[in-house]
Amino acid sequence: MMIPRKHDFDLFDDVFGDSFFNEGASRLMKTDIKEKKNEYIIDIDLPGYDKEGIKLEIQDGYLTVHASVNKEENDEEKGRFVRKERYSGACSRSFYVGENITEDEIKAKFKNGTLTIVVPKKEDKKELPSKKYIEIE
Repeated sequence: MMIPRKHDFDLFDDVFGDSFFNEGASRLMKTDIKEKKNEYIIDIDLPGYDKEGIKLEIQDGYLTVHASVNKEENDEEKGRFVRKERYSGACSRSFYVGENITEDEIKAKFKNGTLTIVVPKKEDKKELPSKKYIEIE
């Protein structure tokens, strides 16, 4: 009852792993993944984001979470930043969930800065070998 994998990494590994390429996204999108009997539950912390700035996309077996927040404050009368640590911009993170999962089967909700995604487990659809003839010597 595992979701089929076409790569040798964990089921929900990021596209590029925890390497140089996604270091920023993994810092911004702290993620917990829980396996249950019939589903996986993905909890992603997105503090400071609102629901309208978050998009989920599924393509070729990858579930991608896009999140953006824009906190532009250029008004000189409000003052100049001496230090700015809160994030403003966009980030994304991808997880391999299997190629036979559709967008209708994935459920998501955003509450109190946490995005919760429920992905059902699907059985591997095993292809039966096509009919073959054996040569007789």
